[in-house]
Amino acid sequence: MPSQVIVNADDFGLSAHTNAVILHAFQAGLISSATAMANMPAFAAACVLAQQPALKGRIGLHFNLTYGRPLSQAILAEARFCAPHGEFELKLKRRTLRLTRRERLAVEQELEAQWNRCLEHGVMPSHLDSHQHVHNIWPIGEIVARFARKQGVPVRLARNLGQNIGPLKKTFKALLNRRLRQLSGATADYVCTPLDLKAGLAPKQGVLEIVAHPSALGGHDFGDAYLATGESLKSLIDQRLAGLPRVGYTCLAAQPSALAAQT
Repeated sequence: MPSQVIVNADDFGLSAHTNAVILHAFQAGLISSATAMANMPAFAAACVLAQQPALKGRIGLHFNLTYGRPLSQAILAEARFCAPHGEFELKLKRRTLRLTRRERLAVEQELEAQWNRCLEHGVMPSHLDSHQHVHNIWPIGEIVARFARKQGVPVRLARNLGQNIGPLKKTFKALLNRRLRQLSGATADYVCTPLDLKAGLAPKQGVLEIVAHPSALGGHDFGDAYLATGESLKSLIDQRLAGLPRVGYTCLAAQPSALAAQT
């Protein structure tokens, strides 16, 4: 069993409803971390909620290159990132290994703009991950990891537990995660979804992040986008990871990942 678990809810700030569910999940002790989308309509409201004791210091940046309007200007001119009407429309293939210099600078500027919007709203992000896992695209991952090191915060690894990860994908993820660790300096050791946890894939050591998208089931119970309708995320985590402390990413900020330190 892992030594610690981070239960992170993505998409904070996406909508008022998402904000309400994430707040409730924090208050119920289900989740221990969340990441906010700085260019979404309910972001400012999410930052107000982030000042509550259960959330304070546990909100990261959910870097977004796929949905809504960017916060910077240069990326608007990049056809592989934005549509002519001024919204994100990412056209990079997942196997992309290079960006042009101009694209790279535009991504860096957008990342900085989203980070700064968090600071302007009183939230110092605890860590970095990305909407629809865009930092699993190699050159974007390098940008995000370098930026994370500069800011002194951890970055999410690519999902590395799962029954649907074949040999080629497993090799790619291992190489990418090695690079993310090398550049960022701090990560969890494993990343999985609630479905992976249900399949019995929890690691035997290290720090595990569970990527969650909680939904309300009524009362103090919650489902998740990865699970069947009506299935309880709370019951799943309580059963599979009974007794494990749920922590935020700030516990990793000053130290390398546990497994990386052993190699």
